[in-house]
Amino acid sequence: MKKISGILLLLALPALGISARGRSEDSAAAFDTQRSINVVSREDGSGTRGAFIELFGIEVRGADGTRRDTTTREAVIANQTEVMMLNIAGDTYGIGYISLGSLNDTVAALSIEGVAATTANVKNGTYPISRPFNIAVRANVSPLARDFIAFILAAEGQAIAAQSYIPVNASAPAFSGTRPAGRIVVAGSSSVTPLMEKLTEAYALVNPAAVIEIQMSDSSAGISAAINGVCDIGMASRELRESELRDLSSIQIAIDGLAVIVNKRNPLGNLSRAQVKSVFTGETTLWSALVP
Repeated sequence: MKKISGILLLLALPALGISARGRSEDSAAAFDTQRSINVVSREDGSGTRGAFIELFGIEVRGADGTRRDTTTREAVIANQTEVMMLNIAGDTYGIGYISLGSLNDTVAALSIEGVAATTANVKNGTYPISRPFNIAVRANVSPLARDFIAFILAAEGQAIAAQSYIPVNASAPAFSGTRPAGRIVVAGSSSVTPLMEKLTEAYALVNPAAVIEIQMSDSSAGISAAINGVCDIGMASRELRESELRDLSSIQIAIDGLAVIVNKRNPLGNLSRAQVKSVFTGETTLWSALVP
């Protein structure tokens, strides 16, 4: 499998002719449907990848319960959401996927089965490509971590979640915590991190005595850090596995959609779920099979 780390990819951008906004300098080039599809996927351990391969049937389950990821071995690997967007924004023939809440105007999101990838459509159930944002904690969570979680699930925290995601409780009561002093570490999913940063900033306004450090990695790393006591709260953009729930409790804080993204010069606007699966498993390799 071809892998490009976040650091190497960022260093390579000037050599690829990509500007600071992640756009190719040759914006006048026509889209050539005979070109190969450049698949970009997230790394193993990413909750976004786990949710994506499950929702699109790319993960194959055996009769014995085993799971096999059939993502094409030709996929370039982006180890963070920002790296994924930079890659697609700089590659006219690339295709990838990100958290809907992280979507910006440097890339284009495809409709799936004719339904636009929007928060409103996730909320009304017409866009079914969604997954939970969870936090994971041990039983002996600290008073500060407990108070911060109460803030996240209160009206103030859920209002922040509602800005780009689907809140889990739109009628949550106002925060009435104890606001203890202290320091905690929150670690894990790069998809959950943007929301967690906003929640941390808002909580600091109501509890200036708190210090919250955020360490961005991926869902599996965050869960492992919580299990091992390296962090107080783990972030995961997937459901926790049974083996993980033996040591941790999972709390859902928001619901997020997944957007399949392409370069803004790509004329494609819609794919079926079957077409997405075919692309990411390597069955469909040319844009001519997708673009009229």
